[in-house]
Amino acid sequence: MKLLNSDLGKRDGKTHPLSQFNDISNIKYVVLAMTGDKAIGCGAISIYDTNAMEIKRMFVSPEARGQRIGEKILLELENWSRELGFTKCILFMGSKQPEASKLYQRKNYGLIEKYGKLKHIPDSKCLAKDL
Repeated sequence: MKLLNSDLGKRDGKTHPLSQFNDISNIKYVVLAMTGDKAIGCGAISIYDTNAMEIKRMFVSPEARGQRIGEKILLELENWSRELGFTKCILFMGSKQPEASKLYQRKNYGLIEKYGKLKHIPDSKCLAKDL
């Protein structure tokens, strides 16, 4: 998570409004991508409402990018959401994350209206996918 926070800090600035949503203390469902004993990627889901899981904390370390690791993490999170009985995944992201944007577009996520506390953050995007 430190690498993710560092990466986002470089892209958006350490005081960017999205940084307030980086807390992981209440996240129950986490996927780690490992090579040997080193984590090279992560992602998580949390319950948003009775139908949707929110995808959170997606990250692949820079040296591991380009190997479809993020795609594998996302697929695992979507499958887990289905197994738990949810029919949709939603997420938010900063607009300065072109790699993530390409991934979500490839995996059929579409733009939705900004939700919750994100409504007032100008350079954020909210996306969703029916499972």
